[in-house]
Amino acid sequence: MLAFKSFQQELDARHDKYERLVKLSRDITVESKRTIFLLHRITSAPDMEEILTESESKLDGVRQKILQVAQELSGEDMHQFHRAVTTGLQEYVEAVTFQHFIKTRSLISMDDINKQLVFTTEDTGKENKTPSPDAPDKQCGTWRLKITPVDYLLGVADLTGELMRMCINSVGNGDIATPFEVSQFLRQVYDGFSFIGNTGPYEVSKKLYTLKQSLAKVENACYALKVRGSEIPKHMLADVFSVKTEMLDQEEGIS
Repeated sequence: MLAFKSFQQELDARHDKYERLVKLSRDITVESKRTIFLLHRITSAPDMEEILTESESKLDGVRQKILQVAQELSGEDMHQFHRAVTTGLQEYVEAVTFQHFIKTRSLISMDDINKQLVFTTEDTGKENKTPSPDAPDKQCGTWRLKITPVDYLLGVADLTGELMRMCINSVGNGDIATPFEVSQFLRQVYDGFSFIGNTGPYEVSKKLYTLKQSLAKVENACYALKVRGSEIPKHMLADVFSVKTEMLDQEEGIS
């Protein structure tokens, strides 16, 4: 009975930790989505730097949530709790890569993302939330959380959908250059995913189809801009783009 009592306490503690991680992952997902929505305003905002500064502030808040995840997982095998936090981490990767693309027109590496997720005791004071009672008490030291390659790849795959939406917004505002920059970038991302093919995890191969759709829509828009851009007024470019996208969706539905 004593042995089973200890097993019960251990399982209850593990289940409670899992539920706390699920809640933190949900908060990370929500805040990351809000950051992405904010970054989409950059195509029509007069002050680009102001939105980038605000987005960085929001991402700092997300990292405080990730710090709590790192504290919960301190001393634990991350793979046992990975399913609880993977959704939030993918959304965070999507937000960070989207912000980095807007700044530099390039893709941030997984190592650079992980460097941002190393926390010291000074970082714990930024948010007055204490870790769980069963988390180790660290008066000095560091906490770190590593984004797994699968989470990184899935986040980058979701990024392509946001870039496609940014194209729509850019064309609607008369920005002709951005769709061609995004198209070139998406081709490089698609080539990289094509090398993985069916050898990678199932989730990655499933995202490949969505990535191909986003690339096709952007390339279709670039084709319309290149061929008919000079004869279409800027305020009507968004309508042409949406019609082309609907036609492409109908063709995919028939096939």
